[in-house]
Amino acid sequence: MFVIEALAAGAETAAHGAAHAAEHGGEHGGSFPPFDTSTFASQLFWLLLTFGFLYWFMSRVIVPRLGNILETRQDRIAQDLDRAHELKSEADAAFAAYEQELAQAKATANDIGNKARDAAKSAAETERQKVEAELADKLAEAETRIKSIRDTAMADVGAIAAETAEAVVKQLIGGTVTKAQIDGALKSAGN
Repeated sequence: MFVIEALAAGAETAAHGAAHAAEHGGEHGGSFPPFDTSTFASQLFWLLLTFGFLYWFMSRVIVPRLGNILETRQDRIAQDLDRAHELKSEADAAFAAYEQELAQAKATANDIGNKARDAAKSAAETERQKVEAELADKLAEAETRIKSIRDTAMADVGAIAAETAEAVVKQLIGGTVTKAQIDGALKSAGN
């Protein structure tokens, strides 16, 4: 209810002001006040005073604060860039160290591989020599056995030949032959 009364009072005041302006409209001359030449001096005075105050306020308060803000940002950006360069240098150094460690690890692994290969080669060579020595021993033993068997067989061949010759002579001639005669004939046939 109070709002309605306030609106009604405002409307009544506006209507009263419009009626007053219509009654006295011819007294003020109809020119726009900023273009009225009689008020130029006071307008210029207030313009210069306001401009001077705003200029002073801007130069003493706003511009230094903006300058400080910009300088702070500039310093922070410079610090961030310096830190980024430091981190990049550290990263490059770490990468170089990593590359060096990797190359060193590869060289070490290669050396270990070469040593293992040489050790395996040496062990294989030792084993091969051992096997060859065993085979040479077995071969010498086999040759000795073969010679023994051959000598035995050759001795037996002479006896068998003598017996066979004696049997053949008995069958063919019907006579007997002495062992000395058979041995002499076999020796002459062997030369």
